[in-house]
Amino acid sequence: MKQSELLRVENLRTYFYSQGRTVRAVEDVSFSVQQGSTVCLVGESGSGKSATAFSILNLIPKSMGRVVAGKVLYGGEDLLRVSQRRQRTILGNEIAMIFQEPAAALNPVYTIGEQIAEVLRTHKQCSAREARRQAKAMLDRVGIPDAQRRLDDYPHQLSGGMRQRAMIAIALSCRPKLLIADEPTTALDATVQSQILGLLHELQADTGMALLFITHDLSVVAEIADRVLVMYAGRIVEEGDVIQIFDDPWMPYTRGLLKARPGLHSGDGSSRRLSAVPGDPPDLANLSSGCSFRPRCCHAAADCAYRPPDLETVRGHSVRCMHWRQIVEAAGEPEAVL
Repeated sequence: MKQSELLRVENLRTYFYSQGRTVRAVEDVSFSVQQGSTVCLVGESGSGKSATAFSILNLIPKSMGRVVAGKVLYGGEDLLRVSQRRQRTILGNEIAMIFQEPAAALNPVYTIGEQIAEVLRTHKQCSAREARRQAKAMLDRVGIPDAQRRLDDYPHQLSGGMRQRAMIAIALSCRPKLLIADEPTTALDATVQSQILGLLHELQADTGMALLFITHDLSVVAEIADRVLVMYAGRIVEEGDVIQIFDDPWMPYTRGLLKARPGLHSGDGSSRRLSAVPGDPPDLANLSSGCSFRPRCCHAAADCAYRPPDLETVRGHSVRCMHWRQIVEAAGEPEAVL
């Protein structure tokens, strides 16, 4: 691993098994997260984003599937092969996760204060009194009003935004070096979403942690990302810094996602009809040969049906498409970007 790398994922493959079918949820995924950076993993539902996050933490339920290949290197250690004792030391302490639905992730029979304090007692070996004091400080820090009283509230007594803040307090209680956030703002209204994003940015600037942020909301990506990974059918199909992805996308799928964004009218009374990526996401248990995006791609050619494209990298910008150069040129982008 390079000195500034915090996490490196190499050739990760995760399969789920159901009714005699093998679902290739994550297929040959590789990327890295630098210290203090924000990496956003984007794509439609079912593209493999959450499965990638759960694979990194080795949290795939054995009754459903398993990581069949790859490495997850953190500080020189492969998290997929360390002992359970070592794994418990790292997870929740050095690497933490905010789950997609806090109402399901929080334990309904324990108070918020008890759930934060448990993490502190487990990883910091502090007394019950000190753990409660730090739990109250964390609730203050994430902006929950009347934190002293809220310590004794149960999850069902909190609003959706406050539950999400409580989840963040639990995740950040041990000051992790890496925070994985799985669509933490999906179920929140726009105002609360903005508050949560601002809170994460503030805490990241204060603690220097890295952030792996999973979302399908490109407006969020534009606001927080340093680097963007676009996933489709379990694979990374485009990767680049946030300016490259938004200003100069190469993959037809990425272009389709960007065109589907809602926007304000131009000011002259005109408006733009929303575009949509045609067709449906592929069946990951029955992928056709060739490019997995071919059935939905308006640029597909005959050779796209015969072999899957490799991930090609040019000047730090990667794309999985055999005809991306012709597509970019036809769209009128300047030759200098190629």
